Amino acid sequence: MSKNTYVVGFPRIGEQRELKFALEKYWAKKSSFSEVEKVAKTLKQRHWNYQKDAGIEYISTNDFSFYDNMLDMAVTLNAVPKRFAHLQGEERYFAMTRGNKDAVAMEMTKWFNTNYHYIVPELSLEDEYKLNADKIISEYKEAKEQGLTCKINIIGPLTFLGLCKRVDGGDTYELYSKVLAVYEDLLQEIAKLDESVTLQIDEPIFVKDLETTVLSLIKPTYDKLANVSKNIKIAVVTYFEHSCEATKILLHTPIWALGLDFLYGQENFDSLKLIAKSDKTLIAGVVDGRNIWKNDIEKSINILNNIALHVNKNNILVSSSCSLLHVPFSLKYEEKMDPEIKNWLSYGVEKLDEISLISKIFFHSKEALHVNDLERLEANKKANISRKTSKLIHDEEVQARVSGISQYEREGKYEQRIQLQKAKLQYLPLATTTIGSFPQTPEIRHARREYKNGNLDEKSYKNEMKKYIDDCVSFQEECGLEILVHGEPERNDMVEYFGEQLQGYGFSQNGWVQSYGSRCVKPPFIYGDISRPKPMTVDWITYAQSKTDKIMKGMLTGPVTILNWSFVRDDMERSEVSKQIALGICDEVDDLQKAGIKIIQVDEAAFKEGYPLRKAKVQEYEDWAVRDFKLSVSCAKQETQIHTHMCYSEFNDIIATIEAMDADVISIETARSGNELLKIFAKVGYKQEVGPGVYDIHSPRIPSVEEIVTQIHSLLEVLPKEQLWINPDCGLKTRKWEEVKPSLKNMVEAVKLVRETLG
Repeated sequence: MSKNTYVVGFPRIGEQRELKFALEKYWAKKSSFSEVEKVAKTLKQRHWNYQKDAGIEYISTNDFSFYDNMLDMAVTLNAVPKRFAHLQGEERYFAMTRGNKDAVAMEMTKWFNTNYHYIVPELSLEDEYKLNADKIISEYKEAKEQGLTCKINIIGPLTFLGLCKRVDGGDTYELYSKVLAVYEDLLQEIAKLDESVTLQIDEPIFVKDLETTVLSLIKPTYDKLANVSKNIKIAVVTYFEHSCEATKILLHTPIWALGLDFLYGQENFDSLKLIAKSDKTLIAGVVDGRNIWKNDIEKSINILNNIALHVNKNNILVSSSCSLLHVPFSLKYEEKMDPEIKNWLSYGVEKLDEISLISKIFFHSKEALHVNDLERLEANKKANISRKTSKLIHDEEVQARVSGISQYEREGKYEQRIQLQKAKLQYLPLATTTIGSFPQTPEIRHARREYKNGNLDEKSYKNEMKKYIDDCVSFQEECGLEILVHGEPERNDMVEYFGEQLQGYGFSQNGWVQSYGSRCVKPPFIYGDISRPKPMTVDWITYAQSKTDKIMKGMLTGPVTILNWSFVRDDMERSEVSKQIALGICDEVDDLQKAGIKIIQVDEAAFKEGYPLRKAKVQEYEDWAVRDFKLSVSCAKQETQIHTHMCYSEFNDIIATIEAMDADVISIETARSGNELLKIFAKVGYKQEVGPGVYDIHSPRIPSVEEIVTQIHSLLEVLPKEQLWINPDCGLKTRKWEEVKPSLKNMVEAVKLVRETLG
């Protein structure tokens, strides 16, 4: 074991997505929950052993979850919404995440500026909170049975309150005293587990711009928690940015350690002198937990040496910058990747080895390394040199085109464009459509996989896809939808699909990362200059259009989302990478409209999640993100209608930015939040058309006609019918046809009834 090594958290879905498949089998009623528990036990033991074998000293328990850690914390506190209170055990747990026939699921949103989603706990003044520590206690004991004494991870009380919502309209921090009392009860139970227990309390909310009232709660919180028991060592851990304001306060509490991110929170260096005076242990995040590039070990040693100029070396732990939840598991399954590119990468398991090697060098010098460690260090140097000099990285034509951009915006004002579009497209108020994708059936996935593996020829593959498109178009016409989509059967993922066709992009066989629950994504990675060698979607969209007289939407992913849902090269500013992607998407928009496609949707589902966590950095991001969305559609004719879609966003603070994007129609997710999100559009006098989601696609439940009618009327209280489109709140890829068909039929029928009511 390497002393002074620390991992904030580890992925849980399994290196072959074992937990995903076990959960989905259970949800499909093809197995019992005991089978899921067996898989979970195997995974936990395997993940602990990976860390143990790499020499990690501080290994986590309770970083595992059947669905989400914020939800687990809500269960620990008994913060269970009333609509689920009558249920028990796993039935209640999964009803909270997925809904059931009687109740909608809890809201879900992004975990800070990552692509991980958490379940938003619901609180109210009348709630009675009480402790349920069963999961936390049992996992710690489970690790002990394996011969491991691990730390325990929990979400901190101030982060928990900051990320919850009050269903009765109040401030979540008004419930501070009630919630903190249960945390104190929890620590009393944890104190009984061992003579000494290390407790990691995650407080990532501290890296945001905090109100004075929240800052004022830090000291009383950690004075109380740190004094619950002398045999608990509390480490307060933050990540994704700096937390200088909170750090100053925490240093005056009796906590044992403070975890800071020195990669994404450069300003944390400003706190080092204060940390040195406090004699706290510093958990130094120097190995990137958010990206997949091989660590530059010499650079990490330099960072640690700079830290050691201020902080006693013996008080430093070498750590990941955040949980490794945000990167794939292991490179060992990447058998088809270009060896040169693969040599530049490091996934979760490889990062464990990097932490261990960095610690050995930092604490014992290179001279004390064993031969195999010296070989690993030399290999690391060569890999980083190779990446800087490789011909795969640089494309002079792309660089010249970017430097010569002269047009960033499309022609015409919105007021002019929309008149041309309505005259040409002839759609009714409350026009019905979907967001783009339709269910990815086992047959479609199998055909794609067989084609990719060379077991299915191109003609047979295309025939399979076209058959699906035929069925998809036929259903939409039969259902009565007005603006159609082709269903995207050829697309494995809305970003990976494009990444595979763009020069400068790499993709993996097994680079799966958990997005939420059992949902995993396999982000592509940007290693070099980006260009689009040939059209990516035109053949599929024009084929679908040939099968109907109705309007067929072209479906693209926007440059900012492609960037934010990819692992991005770290040798170039993100804004410059985004600009290269925007030019490729612009080429595709132009080819689609030249092929006769009249509506083109350029999705920016991840636009909001790319926002910096600090207000001081927001304007810069907004400037280039809006610039590149507009650049991506700058070739669109005035009569070509441009749609976009945004996921899980609180729009109050970015509504002016959305207006600046200047899309003709925006669809948004509002199904789990009523018409609250929509009100901001009315408040600012938003001119463009809006498609608020009228039902939640993240739940298997089928909304009734009456339910959707009610939802539409609530939308009409906010915006006029002429400004509204009616659609589900997101793509239908993850749903089953037996859920999708009745839901969409009910949606179309609801629109008919509302139109009749409105005359």
